[in-house]
Amino acid sequence: MFWYILKLLILLPLIGFMIWGSLKLAKKMQGQFGAPTGGSKAVRIVETTMLSPTLRLAVIEFHGREILVSTSRNGLTRLAEAPARVQDEDVVQ
Repeated sequence: MFWYILKLLILLPLIGFMIWGSLKLAKKMQGQFGAPTGGSKAVRIVETTMLSPTLRLAVIEFHGREILVSTSRNGLTRLAEAPARVQDEDVVQ
């Protein structure tokens, strides 16, 4: 019985730390897989805002247009569209 409790006290925090580390790594690496190796991306997320735990607003740049979308559990809804704004880094180049 003593060995069982000792293993539990050692392995339970270890498993918890591994889960926490996996979540941190996944958050850090999010969006880096599947990216094209050369050139620029066709789609870029400009800004996101959380409105509630299940609802988020996002501005997406696609082919010189900025598209405002609402994301929820039901999917994406396009709300507005406008020409893309000129970025500071685009002016320097």
